[in-house]
Amino acid sequence: MKLLAVIPARGGSKRLPRKNIRPLGGVPLIAYTIRAALDAELFTRVIVSTDDAEIAEIAQSFGADIPFMRDTLADDHSPVSLVTLDALERLGEPFDAVAQLMPNCPFRTASDIIASFEHFKHSESETQLSVTRYGWLNPWWAMKLETRLEPLFPEALKTRSQDLATLYCPTGAIWWARPPALKEHKTFYAPNYGGFELAWDHALDIDDEDDWKMAEALQILRERDG
Repeated sequence: MKLLAVIPARGGSKRLPRKNIRPLGGVPLIAYTIRAALDAELFTRVIVSTDDAEIAEIAQSFGADIPFMRDTLADDHSPVSLVTLDALERLGEPFDAVAQLMPNCPFRTASDIIASFEHFKHSESETQLSVTRYGWLNPWWAMKLETRLEPLFPEALKTRSQDLATLYCPTGAIWWARPPALKEHKTFYAPNYGGFELAWDHALDIDDEDDWKMAEALQILRERDG
């Protein structure tokens, strides 16, 4: 099968400036995603779609392909799915599936990518999102705080936690799509999308300084444990 990996990496990041090339454990953040994609040995091409020359240079040094530089779809309001769709259309090659691998999810592994593809390949889903289980921050207990606390799911507060349905949160680590579905729907949230569960420590999304501190702690543990 002919598979494409797209790593979207814009230069602008308001909450964490230059996040995609900020060193984590002495290595640029984006390098973790490039290495995992290459080590999976699944992909015909592993490309980074970026608007930033420094990101492009660093990505190339770790083995990614930079077939083009984009100057659109790079702001805070552009859906990332359009970046992946743009890459498919620019390349103009037929692919059986495309994986979108976000560089702010450094701890997904090559084995995770392989397992997620096997799950997707044997499913009838048009697209597939990586997800992780909610832990102690359980959405069933979510409340709004205005003049008073208002539970979003009041009935859940009367139910034992073990009797509540398990809920999952999407993580940008590994999203798969069949190209015709992505072209038709222009989103990974197609009418028929599936999920693949990752352990929380493989699923971490880094969006702010608190996330970064968590990533640094996890990286220290990973290095200690080999």
